[in-house]
Amino acid sequence: MAEAGRIRVAKDKAELVKAMTSTDGATGPFQTFADAIVFAAALGAKHKRRIPLGEISKREPSPIGQEVFVSRGYDLVIKLLGITATQDIKILSANEEKSENERLRIFEEYANGGLEILQAEFLGAVDYSERILLLLSLERTNEEESEDEFDLSKFRDF
Repeated sequence: MAEAGRIRVAKDKAELVKAMTSTDGATGPFQTFADAIVFAAALGAKHKRRIPLGEISKREPSPIGQEVFVSRGYDLVIKLLGITATQDIKILSANEEKSENERLRIFEEYANGGLEILQAEFLGAVDYSERILLLLSLERTNEEESEDEFDLSKFRDF
C-alpha cells in the first residue's frame, strides 16, 4: 500500500531512476526523480503495463512526497491514470484517503511497468537520452503510419 502522500519506487528499479536523472553529476535526461517517474508511468500506461512494486527502495530515490508531483503539475497525470484504470470518477475524491491511496498505487504500478520497459530498452546503452529520443521517435512514426493507413477490413461484411 502506498505510504500516505508519497510515491515509491521498486528497489530493483531504483538505480535506473537515479541513472535517468541529472543529479549528483549524472547526465540523465530528466532533472528530477519525479520527472523520470512520471515519464515511466506514462510509458507504462501507453503499453498497458502495470506491475506491483514488490520490495520498496529505502534509499535514493526514497519515497517522494506527493507535493513534489503537485508542484510540477503531475497531479493531473496521477488522477488521469486513476480514472483510466478504475473507470470510476469517485477515485478523484479529495475527501477519502482510500481514494488517494488507490490513485497513488495505480500510478506507482504504471511507473514500475514503464521502468521495466525502459530497463529492456536501455540494455547496453551508454546514453539514455539518445535511447529515449529513439523510443519517442519510433512511437511517433508508428502513430503516423497507423493514421495514414486506410483499413479496408471494416468493409468485409458488405
